[in-house]
Amino acid sequence: MFRIYSFLLAIGFLVLMPVFFFRREKYLSGIKERLGDVPPSDPSGGEVIWLHCVSVGEVNAARPLVDGLSREHPNRQVVVSTTTRTGQELARKIFDGKVRTVFYFPFDFAFCVRKALERIKPSAVLLMETEIWFNFIREASLSGAKVALVNGRLSHRSMTRYELIQGFLLYLFPFIDLAVMQSQRDAERFVRLGMDESLVKVGGNLKFDRDGAESNGESIDSFAQRFGFADGRKVVLAASTHSPEERILIESFLNLRGHIPDARLVIAPRHPERFREVIGLANDSGLKVSVRSATAIDSDREADLIVIDSIGELGSLYPLADVVFVGGSLIPHGGQNVLEPAAASRAIVTGPHTYNFSSVVEALESRGAIVRLHPAMSDAYPSMLAERFNELLNDEQKRIDMGSKALELITENKGATARTLELLKPVLD
Repeated sequence: MFRIYSFLLAIGFLVLMPVFFFRREKYLSGIKERLGDVPPSDPSGGEVIWLHCVSVGEVNAARPLVDGLSREHPNRQVVVSTTTRTGQELARKIFDGKVRTVFYFPFDFAFCVRKALERIKPSAVLLMETEIWFNFIREASLSGAKVALVNGRLSHRSMTRYELIQGFLLYLFPFIDLAVMQSQRDAERFVRLGMDESLVKVGGNLKFDRDGAESNGESIDSFAQRFGFADGRKVVLAASTHSPEERILIESFLNLRGHIPDARLVIAPRHPERFREVIGLANDSGLKVSVRSATAIDSDREADLIVIDSIGELGSLYPLADVVFVGGSLIPHGGQNVLEPAAASRAIVTGPHTYNFSSVVEALESRGAIVRLHPAMSDAYPSMLAERFNELLNDEQKRIDMGSKALELITENKGATARTLELLKPVLD
């Protein structure tokens, strides 16, 4: 079965080679490490815990876990791998001084994986969320490492996809020692796929424990000073947007300004490779535009539309916004993380596609702490968003109530890190 998987992986890799070549800055960064030539562990530094985070979202979620591992296992080395370049950049920034090293995850070919494992020699491997790499998991287990999924989740859509390869998964599951899932629903789905029920536990969502860790008081003040966020103008922050959401948001904002002429829109695209595209859309809007990476000038304070072309700064922007729209939700992507603006006690708006965070969104909805649009044709979204933004921006008490209820949910669900570390004891000890 693993030979079939490796053969299919090789075919897929060959088919995608032109994409890798033309977008090599994104896909082939750290190519030596992706081929297994990762930094070796220090033999005198104690046993190694290898924590893998795919991208920015998983890196952020891992913050409290890394702190907990360092606190409870001071005599061990923690190393962190990521798949994406943006995840790599953020991990190097926020884990500096906290982990032994940060590197790119190897391609899932047996020879790459074996080389990386031989250099790192982990005693335990922790895979954030539901990162299932067949050769890596098998080879890690055969090398003597314990393997655990951490903060695991399985949306209905992901479950449907995994059911198509359930036969492969049944060969893989014996190499996984533990799966710590975010919710009971996630755990039940994983068991339905064939994982031994005794090895599937519920630890909660680590993102509830972040406490807005991405925020930085100095950065908040810096943003407020440069862009004049304290001048009383209402601010809509569109966070982690995908194409074509920026176009929809700009159109809705132009509609909104017919009701609130001095409103401001801040757009933070999800992927760095789209920064230039979004800046172009902003410049074509006819609005006064400012760009985060540009040299600060006095006119930044007068900008109607601000594009945040940077990574890792959303936490400093949430407290400055009156309303936060969370992207990846107007398209069938599944939505981005709603917990961070909730932790900042903001009024939140999303599109209808939120299956990546379905349990959290449902909990927020049940409390009246989020506004989720109904499914519609894409050309209907601009007016729908403008209507919701206008309603919230003109009702301060409603915004305060929504933010308070969102923060209550965060507070009530804290403790996932402690529960996860307790559940991981059989793997780590």
